[in-house]
Amino acid sequence: MLIGIKEGRRHCRYRSGMCKACSSAGEEGTSSPSGGAETTGWEHFAHDADIGVRGWGPTPADAFAQAALAMTAVITDLDLVRESEAVRIECTARQLDLLFHKWLNALVFEMATRGMLFRAFAVTIEGTRLTAIARGERIDRERHMPAVEVKGATLTELKVEERQPGCWLAQCIVDV
Repeated sequence: MLIGIKEGRRHCRYRSGMCKACSSAGEEGTSSPSGGAETTGWEHFAHDADIGVRGWGPTPADAFAQAALAMTAVITDLDLVRESEAVRIECTARQLDLLFHKWLNALVFEMATRGMLFRAFAVTIEGTRLTAIARGERIDRERHMPAVEVKGATLTELKVEERQPGCWLAQCIVDV
């Protein structure tokens, strides 16, 4: 468990395992119940004024989806969010790291304008274009008890890289 920097709220660190190369991003990963190492997960990391979100997976799309889960988890407990509505999101950028930045900011925009929280993400990246379906529901302040409002993804500590073949990492600081 991690403690949120500003609000003192506990945040879960979800980890279904991490490839060895990605484990240098955070703590050493764990194995799946079947005994094999899985390679997707997310976590928050400390920053002086805000909070970092980090996702990893076998492809950039998987790492982007995991980081999006980390961003929602800054706001509320993911287990409280239902997947009752779907929203299509598209964005483009010249570089993969800037595409990640645009992706998170597109999610922040959709959350703010629709009054929603998202729990599941189906992300596809083709070249410099991202298309995704984000699934979630309208915010219920009593049930979701939002801890903070994410104002946007920043360029601070922005990184998208393949740590080893089949192990991608995507991270940045989000302004809360």
